[in-house]
Amino acid sequence: MSPTPVDVLVIGAGQAGLSAAYHLRRRGFVPVEADHPDDAPTFVVLDAEASPGGAWQHRWPSLRMGTVNGIHELPGYAVPPADPRAPSREVLPAYFAAYESRFELAVRRPVRVRAVRRADDDPRGRLNVEAEETDGIRSWGARYVINATGTWRRPFWPTFPGQASFAGRQLHVHDYRSAEEFRGRRVVIVGAGVSAIQLLDEISAVTDTFWVSRTEPQWDAVAFDTAARIQAIAGVEERVRQGLPPGSVVSVTGAHWSPWAQAAKDRGALVWHPMFRAIEPDGVRMPDGTLERADVILWATGFRADIAHLAPLGLRTPAGGVRVRDTRAIDEPRLFLIGYGPSQSTIGANRAGRDAVRAIVRERAAATV
Repeated sequence: MSPTPVDVLVIGAGQAGLSAAYHLRRRGFVPVEADHPDDAPTFVVLDAEASPGGAWQHRWPSLRMGTVNGIHELPGYAVPPADPRAPSREVLPAYFAAYESRFELAVRRPVRVRAVRRADDDPRGRLNVEAEETDGIRSWGARYVINATGTWRRPFWPTFPGQASFAGRQLHVHDYRSAEEFRGRRVVIVGAGVSAIQLLDEISAVTDTFWVSRTEPQWDAVAFDTAARIQAIAGVEERVRQGLPPGSVVSVTGAHWSPWAQAAKDRGALVWHPMFRAIEPDGVRMPDGTLERADVILWATGFRADIAHLAPLGLRTPAGGVRVRDTRAIDEPRLFLIGYGPSQSTIGANRAGRDAVRAIVRERAAATV
C-alpha cells in the first residue's frame, strides 16, 4: 500500500506536539483526513498513548498541582483554575483533552511510530513514517516530520557492580507511586534533580532515607531568574548543535531552593552523601568502605530522548546525540526535534513548536515564489 501523503506529520501529543499542532492550525493547515480544499496544507498528529495527557497521566498520584515543577499552559488556552491539592495526573490530562477538542487537532491514538526513513535520495522528497495502529501497520509520506516524543518512555538506569545481587527492591522514578509503600523500610534515593529532591522530601516524612548523587548540589540562594534560565538554555543549545547528548536544562541551572527542598532540610533529611561504589545484597558500599543498609533503591536518575524510531535516518553522532540547530536537524532539514535539548522544559516546548511551524511555513512560501 502506498504511503498516505501529508505535509506535516507530528509524532507525540505532549506539550511540544500539541503546541506544534496548534500553530499548524493557526497557519491554515488542516487535519489530513478532514474535509478540506484540495490545495489546503495538511497535518496529522500520531500519539502512542491511549488517551490525552502525555507523560502527565503517568505521574505519581501524590504530585499535586501546588507542587508540580514548571507547568506552563499550552498556547491559546489557559490551564483552568485548579485546587492546588488536586493530583496533576488528573487535572492536566483533562486540560490536554479539552485542548485537543477545542482546536480540533484530530490526534490519532494509540499509534506507535516504528521508523522514519527517507523515501528516496531526493533531499526535497518525502520522509516515510511507519506507524503501528490498532488495525495494523500504516505508512505515511510526509514533507516534514516534527518529532515531539519527549523522554518519558526512556528512564535512565545507571549500572553498578553488584546491582543484580541486591535483595531489596529497585525502582525508577518512572514507576514511583507513593511514599506509603516504603513505610518502615530504609530508602536510598539516587539523584540530585527536581524529582529526587521532591521524593526525598515526600519519603523522608514516613521513613528513613539516605540521599546520594555523583556530585554535591551547590545550592543557590538567589532566585532562578530569567537571565539565568536564558544562559542555561544557551549552554544546552550549544551541546545539541555539536551533536552531544543534550542532558537537561536542570543539569545546567544547578540546584535552587524550593518548598520541598526547604521542607526536607527542616526535617533533617537534606543530607548529601557521595555516590556509592557498589551494591550488595543488604545495601550500598560507600567510598570509605562502610556499608549503608538499604531495603529500597530509588533511581531518580533522569530520562533520555525517545528517538530510536529515527535510527534509519542515521543522524546520531559518535558522541551519541543528534545535531540540532533552532529545533531543526542539521543533517536532515525535513526533520524538527522539539522537546529535545533546550526545549525540554514546558515553556521551551511551546516556543519550539511555534518556531518549527514558522520555519516550515517560510520554506513552503519560498518554494511557491
